[in-house]
Amino acid sequence: MEEEKDVAVSMAKLWNLDHFAVARGDGAPGETIADMFWNGVTKRSDLTLMRQKEFGLWRAWSWHDVGVIVREIALGLASFGLRPGECVSILANTSVEWVWSDLAVLSAGGVSNGIYPTDSTDQVHYLCEDSRSVVLFVEDEEQLDKALEARGRLPLLRKIVVFDDTGLAGFSDPMIVTLQELRRQGVAHDKEHPGLFDSLRCARWPEDLAILVYTSGTTGRPKGAMHSHRGLLAAARGNVAFLPQDETDERMCFLPLCHVAERVVGMYSSLVTGTKMNFVENPDTVPENVREIAPTVFGGVPRMWEKFYSAVTIAVKEAGPVQQRAYAWALSVGYAVADRVLHGRRVGLWLKLKYALAGMTALNNVRRFIGIHRCRYLATGAAPIAPDLIRWYLALGVPMLEAWGQTECGGVATSMPPQAMRLGTIGRACGYNEVRVDAATGELLVRGPNLFMGYLNQPEKTAETIDPDGWLHTGDVGAVDADGYFKITDRMKDIIITAGGKNVTPSEWENEIKFSPYVTDAVVVGDRRPYLTAIVMVEQENVEKFAQDNDVPFSNYASLVKAPEIHGLIRDEIEKVNKKFARVEQIKKFYLLETQLSAEDEEMTPTMKLKRKFVHQKYAEHIEAMYR
Repeated sequence: MEEEKDVAVSMAKLWNLDHFAVARGDGAPGETIADMFWNGVTKRSDLTLMRQKEFGLWRAWSWHDVGVIVREIALGLASFGLRPGECVSILANTSVEWVWSDLAVLSAGGVSNGIYPTDSTDQVHYLCEDSRSVVLFVEDEEQLDKALEARGRLPLLRKIVVFDDTGLAGFSDPMIVTLQELRRQGVAHDKEHPGLFDSLRCARWPEDLAILVYTSGTTGRPKGAMHSHRGLLAAARGNVAFLPQDETDERMCFLPLCHVAERVVGMYSSLVTGTKMNFVENPDTVPENVREIAPTVFGGVPRMWEKFYSAVTIAVKEAGPVQQRAYAWALSVGYAVADRVLHGRRVGLWLKLKYALAGMTALNNVRRFIGIHRCRYLATGAAPIAPDLIRWYLALGVPMLEAWGQTECGGVATSMPPQAMRLGTIGRACGYNEVRVDAATGELLVRGPNLFMGYLNQPEKTAETIDPDGWLHTGDVGAVDADGYFKITDRMKDIIITAGGKNVTPSEWENEIKFSPYVTDAVVVGDRRPYLTAIVMVEQENVEKFAQDNDVPFSNYASLVKAPEIHGLIRDEIEKVNKKFARVEQIKKFYLLETQLSAEDEEMTPTMKLKRKFVHQKYAEHIEAMYR
């Protein structure tokens, strides 16, 4: 019965998308993030707010449970002398403790700032110094080491709070307390100062600074984007209009909470709607955890959607001929239905019946294999995505809605309307902001209540980014059609002008090559050059599988990518993509990165995108070699 229900829901997604037009759930009132959260605690006291897997078992916390914890932490911070408006930083992976700490800081009248757990000691020092942080939460011993190394240069820092004290037995330092100790101090402080918590909760106004979100800093020092309570709530509540959800929904929390997407579109929007948050064990267990959680709404970045597609593609290649033919037929039926939906055409009874059979034959299993069999929709953002990938997920029966925005606009400025999807675009402007194309430069501009307050300590950068009329200059080049659908063509600074004077948009080619199961990412090179080349990072697991199946010898990652057979494999993938582009836009030569990079490497952003400028600099010698 459960599988039949899943099939019916998936079919409904393709043929009747009207239920997306109505926001599900009335949210929680309040003019600050803290007010909104505490009104949610009152309204949803016994409902489950979050779950996290510990020692192989899922543990749940109700709204009431979280409220008790947040109150204890907030008053513990008050016992340290935290004053309204002072900043507290959080250095940890995404977890329930991260959320508790963030809400506690805001409930105590403070300003909350997130630091990526992959940041170096010098970066931790800079971010704490720039934000004038007085308390630093750290996840574990590894992150504590960074804090201890940096604290000598942070005279404003009063306390360091450790979430997980494993490995710290016998360690003693007057500046360091565990989260449990902090909570106990909070309980004692509450008894000594009755009524203090309520006054702290009301200490901030809607227009006051609530959080800092630092940019990735690919072109210099990271900039602290300042977001007010009012702006965050405008974005979080507005998200529900295009990503409807309510207390019956479940989502998976795994992206960095110091990134605006997981913080605002994920966490704060979930608090508005009452959506249950499920936290993965760690970033490496996402594929396993998503199958356990089976979220009903699911947002992620293109890299993740590409990995799911690659896993299915490789699994099908390893299957028997009967299973391969069944998948191919089922997918062709899915594409037929998807194409009719995309063109706004009615799906006839015969095709509906074929699609139901396609589901039972293969598509249901594919959805379960990924873990999206309960999803009403998928959301993608933070980087461009190949239209063919969106079409593939739609063929499976799950609409993928592309959204676009950036840190400075609270996460999302445009979104794809599910009732009228248009591939190759980023949808229409969200209802809470305006978006237009600058007539002179082609740059996309955004204006609305969701915009940030400016960059911390950098008024000149703020003035460069927001003009006197309140328009945010995004740096993205795009266009808009007669129906209000926007399209990103590239970043203003990334457009390539070849030696022949031809303007080339590198992201279009890069998006296509990432659709290959053997490629993780690529950077196109060619500014002022006679032809285009590419730096390519391969998908290690799939390429290793190819090497093993084809008896290609290798001893490590570097020897793998140097093998002639692997060069041939990637050359074939590049040629497939080249056929879609004009000659001047085709890649003539390529270089395979000899190191498998992760978010901890300086070449990568926290959302797993290669830093174009940094790659150009670090691999300049290999780039020059391709033009000799």
